[in-house]
Amino acid sequence: MKPAPTHLWNPSFCGEMDLVIRKDGVWVHEGSPIRRKELTNLFASILCIKDDGHYYLISPQEKIKVKVDQYPFLVTEMKVIGYSQKQTIFFTTNVGEQFEVKEHNPITIELDKPECVPFVHIRNGLKAGICRSVYYRLADLIVLKEEEFGVWSAGSFQTIRQS
Repeated sequence: MKPAPTHLWNPSFCGEMDLVIRKDGVWVHEGSPIRRKELTNLFASILCIKDDGHYYLISPQEKIKVKVDQYPFLVTEMKVIGYSQKQTIFFTTNVGEQFEVKEHNPITIELDKPECVPFVHIRNGLKAGICRSVYYRLADLIVLKEEEFGVWSAGSFQTIRQS
């Protein structure tokens, strides 16, 4: 599902919802996992992070705060087309969102955290953790260029950032 134009909407804050996005990518409402993929995808399309660092579901009529344990999305698939400097890397998240790894989608590894989970910026401040199986495949593509580690994708070298 394509993300909604939430940046165009400015509804009133309506409170909090008992919705938690766990670090394993499962969306939990009132203690029970949401099993309907279509509902999760709908919520994902209206999810935003605001300047206050909190996550919200935003529609034209309401703005509802939700909780995210680590990252709201999880990269579960990777496809590589081409080879070496001519390759393009495509990621797919647990909610089916697909995107190319480009300059506006930097990959970061938080070395100062015990879990050391790599993540990628998706859009509008929203991030996706990179699941272990995808990260191992991605690690095979990492090269050293001018003393920086990164991957080639979409015609340019994407430095893997450290925080």
